[in-house]
Amino acid sequence: MISRINGILISGKPPVVVVEACGIGYEIDLPMSDFAELPEVGSNVILHTHLVIREDLHALYGFITQNSRDCFRQLIKVSGIGPRIALALLSTLAVHEISLAIESSDTATLCRTPGIGKKMAERMLLELKGKFSTNHNSETLSITSTARTSYSINTDIINALSSLGYNEKETAQVIKQLPKDVTDLSLGIKEALKLLNKHKSS
Repeated sequence: MISRINGILISGKPPVVVVEACGIGYEIDLPMSDFAELPEVGSNVILHTHLVIREDLHALYGFITQNSRDCFRQLIKVSGIGPRIALALLSTLAVHEISLAIESSDTATLCRTPGIGKKMAERMLLELKGKFSTNHNSETLSITSTARTSYSINTDIINALSSLGYNEKETAQVIKQLPKDVTDLSLGIKEALKLLNKHKSS
């Protein structure tokens, strides 16, 4: 099991990054929330990882905090939730929000994530209640978020939303509604998700 990688961030295109460590380039999938907190390309980065090995797939998933990885590992234990949906959950909601939603039986919050319907949310409550820490404070990130200028912000936001299951029409509408002065990827993704959730509930 590869549980941690400390290396140089070589490239990043949501939701995948390449980190070089000891001469080996590791391709790693990240939740959008963690992707938005990455340093600039060429900087050192530490990721907590989870390796999935199947007959037709060797996939490495990465997280800025160990808490996020532990949450991911709990989520994929739920019947019907694979790594992609688990990443989508962690992209839409913070770990403490997932924990609080499960402990308070808040299926509406869980259903904000594409791919999570009412039945799946109820299954999560059944299988995960009591499995998370009762500390609902926001996580402290292990690295400082810095502005990344290597890619177009809008392009990254579109890729991030697409990886979460939103279609081209939805993402195009949201991009048009974002403030013109958005220069921070993390804030851009959060604002886009707010707009999408607003449209979904209206």
